[in-house]
Amino acid sequence: MSFPILSTMILLPIAAALLTIFLSAQAARVTALGTTLVLLGLGILLWDGFDIGGPQWQFVENAPIFGRFAWALGIDGIALMLIVLSVFLMPICILASWDSIEKRVPEYMAAFLLMEALMIGVFAAQDMFLFYIFFEAGLIPMYLIIGIWGGADRIKASYKFFLYTLLGSLLMLVAMLWMSREAGTTDIPSLMQYNFPVEAQTWLWLAFFASFAVKMPMWPVHTWLPDAHVQAPTAGSVILAGVLLKMGGYGFIRFSLPMFPEASAQLVWLVFGMSMIAVVYTSLVALVQQDMKKLIAYSSVAHMAFVTIGLFAFNRQGIEGALLVMLAHGLVSGALFLCVGIIYDRLHTREIARYGGLSNNMPYYAIFFLFFTMASIGLPGLANFVGEFLALVGAYKANSWVAAVATTGIILGAAYMLYLYRRVAFGTAAGEDTASMRDMTPREWLTLAPIAAATLWMGVYPESFMAPMRNDVTALLARIERTAPAGDAQLKMGAAKPAQTHSAAHGEAH
Repeated sequence: MSFPILSTMILLPIAAALLTIFLSAQAARVTALGTTLVLLGLGILLWDGFDIGGPQWQFVENAPIFGRFAWALGIDGIALMLIVLSVFLMPICILASWDSIEKRVPEYMAAFLLMEALMIGVFAAQDMFLFYIFFEAGLIPMYLIIGIWGGADRIKASYKFFLYTLLGSLLMLVAMLWMSREAGTTDIPSLMQYNFPVEAQTWLWLAFFASFAVKMPMWPVHTWLPDAHVQAPTAGSVILAGVLLKMGGYGFIRFSLPMFPEASAQLVWLVFGMSMIAVVYTSLVALVQQDMKKLIAYSSVAHMAFVTIGLFAFNRQGIEGALLVMLAHGLVSGALFLCVGIIYDRLHTREIARYGGLSNNMPYYAIFFLFFTMASIGLPGLANFVGEFLALVGAYKANSWVAAVATTGIILGAAYMLYLYRRVAFGTAAGEDTASMRDMTPREWLTLAPIAAATLWMGVYPESFMAPMRNDVTALLARIERTAPAGDAQLKMGAAKPAQTHSAAHGEAH
């Protein structure tokens, strides 16, 4: 495709955001929705035009700017699926904000359009410093969305979000400067094949880990997430859980594992230790929450721990499972935040005790909420099951203890999600205002039905999502397999695996 589709997908929402600021509230809503739908169409074209058996990097654009810095864009299958997830969720976010946002609507819509451009930029960037610019700039619109349109404690939450993520990223920038001097290039595909000195890899890995662990977020640097979710408007929570958290996982796939494979193998005990604590601890914390958004926020930390466990299992099942968990969590957690937003718009409280009996007066809502609850706990046939199952298989091959602890997270996940659903949908209503709440409007149907269809599609036929990414997983395994720790010795630092050929490892993975 000679058309610069990636540049268009980044520059179009920026131009629309600048235009939107000068429009009336209703015109801003229509412009934002129209722009996001055009980007969804371009995302579908991107998916349709992606050659699964072709070269790893496709739709490549490269225009030198100055020195080594270039406007370099291009995607592999992993970036493709994350871009498709981003452009799929964004029109839904605009629809979800249609009536609930009443003040400074043009600025709100402009912030979301800018956010979309920066998210696509993160996944499409092929220059390391261009990636950093997009990665960091994404903080600004989300900071504004929480700080201006959030809840009562929005200022504290927005500062916490900004400072946590900025601090980690500054260390990453220092590492990037050293890497560009060492390798003589800022081209990400070239750096993914460059062999950095083993003695330097540990420090580089830790610098990137400081940024990606906060973004995921991993325990114990997860504390900004519940506050940010509780204070953010509904659409802000959807895009934060749906896409922004995935940037941490994408960073591990793009930088930490292929660029620093020896350090990744040496420090796998750190990732597994933090992930195991996250799975159990945040699940137990979710069980006692009285605020619906906080409960779902803590569940996000537990689910993202499956991603880190799968990625650092150093085998095909674990990595493919982690990628599918990222996509599935983007859909399901986004939908759960939309479900909370629907009843919050009616009663203006997220306190679980204020609800009850909604299956009587809001039956369609109760069905959707049950569907996404079941998807969240990994019901076979829905999105989360395939990814979590593969991630657990990969974890078991790497370390049976890690797999055993991770499995308790699935059991606890079923406990807190079903407990939440029982208190909200069954029993008797907490008051007359709860009992008289109207069922879903057509606009609310339009926000939840597409995600429900995608969740079912991913659960029934995950291959359509996995196929574009499989060659990239193979390339990553070829890069990291020589350093992969051996079986249950994986938690012991530096337990090296006997060298094996790529073809033998590839056959074993299949």
